[in-house]
Amino acid sequence: MQKVNTLAAALLLAIGGTLIAPVANAAEKCPIEKRQSKAVGQGSAKKVQKSFEAYQEGNIDEAIAVLLEASPRDDFDKAYIARMLGNFYAEKGQMSTAIKYLKQAVDADILGGTDHGATLRLYADLLIQEKKFKESIPVYYDWMKFTCKEDAQVYRRIAIAHSEMKQWDKVLQVVDKGLAISTKPDKGLYQMKLTAYFNKKDYKNAIKVLETMVPLFQDDGRLWVQLAQFYLMTEDYEKSVATYDLAYMNGFLETSANITRLTQLLAQSGSPYRAAKIYEKHMKSGLIKEEERSFSILASFYHNAKELKEAAYYYGKAAAVNNDGKLYLKQARLLTLQEKYKDSIPVLRQALAAGGVSEGEVEFELALAYLGNKQLKAAYNACLKAAKDDKTARTANSYLAYIKEKARIYNVSL
Repeated sequence: MQKVNTLAAALLLAIGGTLIAPVANAAEKCPIEKRQSKAVGQGSAKKVQKSFEAYQEGNIDEAIAVLLEASPRDDFDKAYIARMLGNFYAEKGQMSTAIKYLKQAVDADILGGTDHGATLRLYADLLIQEKKFKESIPVYYDWMKFTCKEDAQVYRRIAIAHSEMKQWDKVLQVVDKGLAISTKPDKGLYQMKLTAYFNKKDYKNAIKVLETMVPLFQDDGRLWVQLAQFYLMTEDYEKSVATYDLAYMNGFLETSANITRLTQLLAQSGSPYRAAKIYEKHMKSGLIKEEERSFSILASFYHNAKELKEAAYYYGKAAAVNNDGKLYLKQARLLTLQEKYKDSIPVLRQALAAGGVSEGEVEFELALAYLGNKQLKAAYNACLKAAKDDKTARTANSYLAYIKEKARIYNVSL
């Protein structure tokens, strides 16, 4: 809300004599041009002048007190003084009182064209500022009708009022009127249109609004992110990842949540390695917090990219945060796949100690690691334990025979 303009010009003209509005042409139909003004009466003029002088000196309380002492008899004088009081109270921030006096001036409908138009506009602005949304709308339309002007910002305020009352269809109607007369793209009006469609759950039209806004306001990174999110909501994953990616390359993804969402989409769309490198970069920069979840996400990206060394490393980092047995097991399996049997064995023991895992699965993985490390007796004992678990019994029993045969060949006592 702009600070209420001073009354200097209007008051000086009124005090000095007749305030002449532009001469009305008989062919003109606009009310503001037909409405002539006049000076306040002699009795009121002295109070008005004294009040204005106090106002000019910065003593607004005295200016108000002087006007409150006035006893205007003429309807015009009453409306004029009410308008002054409304402006002064608004400048003091006493909005409810300002609204009371401005309403008196508006309802009188007797002030000169310029004064009545300005009073209508201020009255409507204060109504909406004080959350009197329903009351503000007809006053704004009265202002447009009286001044014969359409103003994009007035339509915007009307749309705000409808938004506050959740009248989304009316918001759309008013916003389109505002956009139609705007001399340049109005981001605020477009944003209200987007909000209306979102609240109507009309996501396809919300996307159309954003597809219009992004080229118009290319430097607003939030719009790129919003568009990507709406594509995601409508399950248009290809456009979503492309938009997130463009936003990222333009430096618009500034939160860990947005980086995470981009990388997850990249991984799902067949680019897990790029997802891993981006995620790792922002983890090292500190944007993404180093915690179990983030280590685990990064490990899964590398895992999907078949970068087993990096995946095993980050599963280990994730497991160490809260001593998670399942994550230790994932790390150990990847170490075994890389034939790093010696490294895998202590990790598997950590998994057993941490708990929360199937002992049979861990024992079977230990058997494989011992076997790869040519520790046949240890492999056999681990396999015996795995055979006692229903989940791994069948596989473990088949390996027991294999290990026995290996021990026979190498003459190892089990």
